[in-house]
Amino acid sequence: MELSHIPKLKNTDSDNFFLLAGPCAIEGEEMALRIAEKVVKITDDLKIPYVFKGSFKKANRSRIDSFTGIGDEKALKILRKVSETFDIPTVTDIHEASDAYKAAEYVDVLQIPAFLVRQTDLVVAAAQTGKTVNLKKGQFMSPESMKHAVQKVLDSGNGKAMITDRGTMFGYQDMIVDFRGIPTMKTYATTVLDVTHSLQQPNQTVGVTGGRPEMISTIARAGIAVGVDGLFIETHFDPANAKSDGANMLDLSRLEKLLSDLVAIRRTIQGL
Repeated sequence: MELSHIPKLKNTDSDNFFLLAGPCAIEGEEMALRIAEKVVKITDDLKIPYVFKGSFKKANRSRIDSFTGIGDEKALKILRKVSETFDIPTVTDIHEASDAYKAAEYVDVLQIPAFLVRQTDLVVAAAQTGKTVNLKKGQFMSPESMKHAVQKVLDSGNGKAMITDRGTMFGYQDMIVDFRGIPTMKTYATTVLDVTHSLQQPNQTVGVTGGRPEMISTIARAGIAVGVDGLFIETHFDPANAKSDGANMLDLSRLEKLLSDLVAIRRTIQGL
């Protein structure tokens, strides 16, 4: 697991998994700082390397009236403030090539959404910024096919790629995590398991994605057991009223217990 290319990342000598966590979308400055402060305290106590996650805009929505953001520059400035306030790295997702250069001025890691990971121009644009690129595995792609997405980053002169598994479509309205893919993808790049998006239930008739947050602990524990390098968890202090993806987010009040358990599991697995 190579993390030295992510600036400001702390606790990298702890031999723990690392964590990308935060709200689905940046809803405002106060909420972002509140979530970051809580997660920073927990991860510092547990010696977990931490990257704050927040989308500066949401381009992939089921309905036209769904929340898409508070304004690009406003949200990106909040991400910068989170980074400066807590001295931590940040990650946000991008949706078109022009987003790459814009977001790179504010964050440390650029994330390619799962639906867009085969878009060559987007991946290349992200790679050419010199930032770490987090490639989310398409719900429609095999683990083996992710080596080509990683190669696009490498061929663009950037050796800083990560892969994040976010589940595979199982029928029309469910996801399943194939844990056999974790060791495969680890041969291509540092590999993360997106716990919360793996529990989405898309394509609901109401046009709002559902989820199974009660299974977060189960999926996260299994991921640690099979050796993922990092975990991706969307969290909010009020998931029921979050403006995006509230149905599958982890309540912030439950994060500390979950991470404590996962640290213990990792230590046990490492001792076998």
